[in-house]
Amino acid sequence: MTLVNKYSIIIQYFLSQKIPAETVLYYQTPFQLLIAVILSAQCTDKRVNFTTPALFKKFSTPAALAKSSFEEVYPYIQSISYPQNKTRYIIQTACILTEKYAQQVPDDVQVLQSLPGVGRKTAHVLLSTLYQKPVIAVDTHVFRVSRRLGLANPQAKTPLAVEKDLITHAPIAYLTKLHHWLIYHGRSICKARNPLCMDCPFQKICLFYKK
Repeated sequence: MTLVNKYSIIIQYFLSQKIPAETVLYYQTPFQLLIAVILSAQCTDKRVNFTTPALFKKFSTPAALAKSSFEEVYPYIQSISYPQNKTRYIIQTACILTEKYAQQVPDDVQVLQSLPGVGRKTAHVLLSTLYQKPVIAVDTHVFRVSRRLGLANPQAKTPLAVEKDLITHAPIAYLTKLHHWLIYHGRSICKARNPLCMDCPFQKICLFYKK
């Protein structure tokens, strides 16, 4: 089976099942999404969504957060992973947005990655979600599922290698949706431990299942 056929089968399945292709993080503004994604690193989306409403109510803009202190912000996010580092990251990021970018979230990958707490994955989430850029964020689910299904080289060792494969072979119009679909599949079926292979609709094309 060619890669073109494999991508077509997977995309058509998710389209037919009407699987949501959007972030589950709560946000109302680009700034809020930026903060939420920073906070979500090595933390569940559920915990971040539990945390951010009060944070966003208190600090609704980059300028408001930039004026705050560590002691003011920390109590709002102390229940998430690495709260001390992330408190510093989001305050510093708010300061940079306020001082350099008129409180706007940049649409350039290099600029985004220069912000504290923002790596390539986070930058790509923002670019694809906010600005519909033809990029794909490779998190642990996308990394695992795309290699198991053979959408990327199963021997790929890094998220960047998987990203390059997906960018090369996936239909550009579905890159953003594919990110969310693979995350959904990784959480519900293709789990890291004890994957539910007998419930998977992709048994016939999955390299992992054939093993």
